[in-house]
Amino acid sequence: MTRLDWPALMRVGLRGLGLQPDVFWALTPAELQTMLGDPSKSGPLLSTRLEALMASYPDTEDEDDGNDG
Repeated sequence: MTRLDWPALMRVGLRGLGLQPDVFWALTPAELQTMLGDPSKSGPLLSTRLEALMASYPDTEDEDDGNDG
């Protein structure tokens, strides 16, 4: 059986995610894991990934940026 670090989970849930205690304790472990994200899939946005995103979604002069000015 895996032991959970409850103090760390409470810190990240209550402080990091800003959950109210009753909301935190009502979560299932799967829900909390989803809210925290998959650590193997998250990480810094490196320059190669940024370049790929910029190539996929280039800025253009004629784009409407939502500003009326």
